[in-house]
Amino acid sequence: MSDEQTGARGAAEVARSYFEALGRRDPEAAAAHFADDGIDDVVPIGVLRGPAEVRAFFEDTFRAFPDFEFRVERVVVEGDVASVEWRASGTHSGGTFQGIEPTGKRVEIRGCDVAEVRDGKIVRNTGYYDAAEVARALGMLPARDSGAEKALLAAFNGLGKLRARLGR
Repeated sequence: MSDEQTGARGAAEVARSYFEALGRRDPEAAAAHFADDGIDDVVPIGVLRGPAEVRAFFEDTFRAFPDFEFRVERVVVEGDVASVEWRASGTHSGGTFQGIEPTGKRVEIRGCDVAEVRDGKIVRNTGYYDAAEVARALGMLPARDSGAEKALLAAFNGLGKLRARLGR
C-alpha cells in the first residue's frame, strides 16, 4: 500500500471517528481527535484552538441542543484531507448558544467540514454551514421569501440608496 493510500485511509478513519463522537454527543471524544495545536475553524463562529476549546464549544452546543443529532452523508478523501458532508438537527431548548437564549425552535442544517489529518490527529479542520439558515430557524431572521424578509430587504436597500446619495 502506498503512503498516499495509507494517508487517505488514515484521514477517512479519523474523520469518521470524529463525526461518530459528535453523533454520540461526546465532546471529550471529539476533542481527543485534535492535535494539541490543532485548529478548528468553524467559519460562521470563529477559530477554536486546541482540544480544550473544541471540547468547550461542543459542550455548549450539546447543552443548548439536548436532542442534537448528527449524521454523515459523504466522506471524500484526498491524501491526508477528508471532506465530510453532514446534516445536523436539534431543538434549542437547553442552554444558550452563541449568546442566544433558548428559543425552543428546531434547527436543521447541513454543512461540510474539511479535515487535515497528520499522525492520526486533526491538525486543521474548517467547517462550513449556512449561519443565516440557523438564524432563520432560531427566529433571529425572518423566514425566506416571507413578507417580513421582503420588508427587511426593502428597508436595507433604501438605507443603501440614502447612504449613496449622501455620499455624493
